[in-house]
Amino acid sequence: MDFTEIYKQTASLVAFSPGTHFLLTAVQDRIIVRRSDSFQIARTWLLDPTPTPTSAALASSSKHKGRAEDTSHWITHAAWSCDSEYVLAACAKTGVVSVFKLRDEAWSARIEAGSEGLVKAEWAPDGRTVLCFSEWGLRVTMWSLVTGAATYIQYPIHPDRGYAFRKDARYFVLAERHKSKDTLGVYDAHEAYRLVRHFPLPTSSLASISLSPTGNHLAVWEGPLEYKLYIVSLSGTVLGSFSPEPDPGFGIRMVSWHPSGMFLAVAGSDDKVHILESLTWNPIAMFDLPTRAPAGVHVWREPVGWLEATHGRGFLSYERIQAPFSLPTASSQVRSKPMKPASSSRTGPSTARISGSGTTQLAFNTSGTLLLVRSAAAPNVVLLYDFPLPSQSSSSSSSTSSSQPLPPPPRASPSNLLTPRLRTVLLHTQPVSAARWNPDPARAGRLAVACASQSVYLWSDEWVSEEPTHPHPHDDTEEDTEVAECVGVPAPDLTGAEKFEARDVRWAPDGKGMVLLDEDTFCCAFEVEEEGQDGGQGHI
Repeated sequence: MDFTEIYKQTASLVAFSPGTHFLLTAVQDRIIVRRSDSFQIARTWLLDPTPTPTSAALASSSKHKGRAEDTSHWITHAAWSCDSEYVLAACAKTGVVSVFKLRDEAWSARIEAGSEGLVKAEWAPDGRTVLCFSEWGLRVTMWSLVTGAATYIQYPIHPDRGYAFRKDARYFVLAERHKSKDTLGVYDAHEAYRLVRHFPLPTSSLASISLSPTGNHLAVWEGPLEYKLYIVSLSGTVLGSFSPEPDPGFGIRMVSWHPSGMFLAVAGSDDKVHILESLTWNPIAMFDLPTRAPAGVHVWREPVGWLEATHGRGFLSYERIQAPFSLPTASSQVRSKPMKPASSSRTGPSTARISGSGTTQLAFNTSGTLLLVRSAAAPNVVLLYDFPLPSQSSSSSSSTSSSQPLPPPPRASPSNLLTPRLRTVLLHTQPVSAARWNPDPARAGRLAVACASQSVYLWSDEWVSEEPTHPHPHDDTEEDTEVAECVGVPAPDLTGAEKFEARDVRWAPDGKGMVLLDEDTFCCAFEVEEEGQDGGQGHI
């Protein structure tokens, strides 16, 4: 991989444009747009630091004394419009949202929040409407750049997880709280957010919602003290509910839809993953997160001390371990390793995860054939499960002639769906801080992992060796179909305090590059292409 230089950023506000031609960065109160092929600066805007009258009055009445640096005018939210024509930059503390036009550096728009304040701003899918969420859950405002008009919806429950747009961007679904009861509003985004339906939800204290990829079903679930999930249609009909027996005692932590919308993965603090199907909304599979990798599972372990041995440059394959193998847990690591005083920047997020419990991530890849699972009980481990679909299981058990068209896949049912099978275990020396699938459907089997270290970890099931394959001495399979690599991130100083630590990783929309984020810096990594590929260019 080719790595760029290390650049400054604020609040992890770094994003590729939807077409991957540009890279947006926020640095304090400045927006910087770079070309992704050369990283030359194409546009830069400085935000107007003038706050709204309400923000100015509040700031004057509560000034902080002895503060080293005033960050009240720094950018807190930044994003591209869907067509890369506009850039949004918001400062929640001043209550101001600024909009800029990429093709016209002189054009700008300013949105001022009133006395209700501002906690979040983002684009609607049409790229011409800005959503502004106020403080205290008072309202969400839709500002149109085309008409200049504003539409208000009162009492949203959660500004971060209580709303969704349908995939076709036609309907906006918002969880609301009216008269101490959970309700749901469905609004037509093509008609100035006209209310289409408004109905009560079966939850008593809604934790979050998740709209299916098909846009027909909505999963809503209770708060952290009750493990109960409901499936609701956009017309308000409760289609099903799920609550495991016996009651785990705590609520749902993670919910993830299968890309087809046929299945729903649910996990809580008991490290049990339930798979629901869309015919009856009953569980058809359940598996516990393992403490031991059984035989037949690929176990990859990060080599100890490889960063020092390679001086943080180049790449090195994971070590292959013979299964069965006992997986390390947070408690075993605490018992086996002496406690060392470390900087809070390195251990803060990890310590918080270890002190908790339950599943911390559920994520299907874009094709729906693999399911990623992470748990607070084993923060250094990434588990990858094969998720066979009904069509796969039926085609593998029958011999259909290649000249005849394949029948359509059968409807999901307990008899024709196989239980997800643990395929791969990735072991790391430090707790995993981020793990993300490649968004390109053609590269669905590629995964990037960050562990707050000077490296990024890559796994792929699409590896094809050019040389004759030599089976692993402890492997029962005929050939390896996957590869796991540790890639060092080049940095000017490996031993000083300025070294780069990749705490988060974000793929580019085309899946050919990624952004690696530290606390206040970032760099990008791009695949090196072979000669003659994509016109013979060296890298994307």
